[in-house]
Amino acid sequence: MKSLAHIQAKINTGELTVSEIANYYLNNIRKNQHLNAFIEVFNKETITEAKRIDQKKHKGKLAGLIIAIKDNICYQNHKISAASQILENYVSPYSATVVERLLAEDAIIIGRTNCDEFGMGSSGEKSAFGKTLNPLDNTKVPGGSSSGSAAAVAADCCLAALGSDTGGSVRQPASFCGLVGLKPTYGMVSRWGLIAYASSFDQIGILSENIEDNARILEVIAGPDQKDKTVNSDFIPNFSNKNKDIKNIKIGFIKEALEYPNLDKDIKQSFNNTIEQLRNSSIRVDEISFPLLNFIVPAFHVLAPVEAMSNLARFDGVKFGHQTNTFNDANDLWIKSRTEGFGKEVKQRILIGSYVLQENNSQIYQKAQKFRQLIKTETDKIFEQYDFILSPTTPDIAFGFGERNTNPQSMFLEDIYLMHANLTGNPAITLPLGKHPKNLPFGMQVMAQKFEEKKLFAFSNYLMNKME
Repeated sequence: MKSLAHIQAKINTGELTVSEIANYYLNNIRKNQHLNAFIEVFNKETITEAKRIDQKKHKGKLAGLIIAIKDNICYQNHKISAASQILENYVSPYSATVVERLLAEDAIIIGRTNCDEFGMGSSGEKSAFGKTLNPLDNTKVPGGSSSGSAAAVAADCCLAALGSDTGGSVRQPASFCGLVGLKPTYGMVSRWGLIAYASSFDQIGILSENIEDNARILEVIAGPDQKDKTVNSDFIPNFSNKNKDIKNIKIGFIKEALEYPNLDKDIKQSFNNTIEQLRNSSIRVDEISFPLLNFIVPAFHVLAPVEAMSNLARFDGVKFGHQTNTFNDANDLWIKSRTEGFGKEVKQRILIGSYVLQENNSQIYQKAQKFRQLIKTETDKIFEQYDFILSPTTPDIAFGFGERNTNPQSMFLEDIYLMHANLTGNPAITLPLGKHPKNLPFGMQVMAQKFEEKKLFAFSNYLMNKME
């Protein structure tokens, strides 16, 4: 299936039915079970919904869209676990705002996808339900934490998927799997119904094969929501119209990003070639300095665990989720339930958050907050002069399973270019513009001014067409 526009054209001429499309994807999921991309597939419901939509005279904007959702996005009367044993078999009593909006426009949710537990990981290896394989090379990771969402789209098991992006968790797997991956502006899409990891960083994002589908989905799920006061109440989504002038745009690329010692030489060469092509097209591209680049990962890994510690405090074995079988008192119940229910990575981040907030260490948290504000201020200054910031999406291509597990710092640094947009709240998209000599894809990231997704999509279309 090429795109939603292609699918809908065939539906309108009678060449395809929604039921045929649904069965096509369900068959592909069965063929690709070894990838472990899905925790649960909604087989009967998908077929029933497809038949219902086929019978409708006036179909919604997204009729024909078969989409998957990450297992941290609530869907009423469906299980949700955040890929954690502590929430195994928990059934959500309500739907996330994004789910309600998708269903209202006749999209079909085909299943919930595997992910790193509570969104904490960069490889897809940290799920309580087993690792997800990269469809392009089953010996490599698909990236994380939206690993299953990326693998499902790349394996043609759905047309698109929703993920969450706290520190690059949509864009990194998109890069590793050769997809378009968008993290919208913080406050563009409601987080109501998203299980929180770090609330000031989290944003629901979209993985797709092409930019047009990404834009059409964003247009439906974005916009004001009374249930989430962090959403911009004045913004009216309009992204699918491509008529946005990209003449006279100015682009900056951060020289420190290209000087990063762990940047793969072939990715660096490809990036430089892209810059040269843009300049040859009379687009202004300047090298800019951003000395704060090396502070991005440390700031994130101080601040995010503090928020995670707070958000995950609710999972105590009493209100919902896993409860230990034997305990002596309430304190023993909480300790044992959380010890049994949480995985190693989640426990580590909770402990880091607890450590940082201890009275003797409070200056660490305060300093990280100051760095975050400084990063925001300096980024805003860049956008006073430039429309976009270009960078590689990741310093490397998809790596082998277990390669980074003995070196947490190496794993964290996979997100050095990605966390910038999460710290500042800017929108960022990764585009599948590169092919490595090792026959694996890699992406280029474009970051834009806040709430400039329309311009971001227009320039991304230009880049994709230019580099074909």
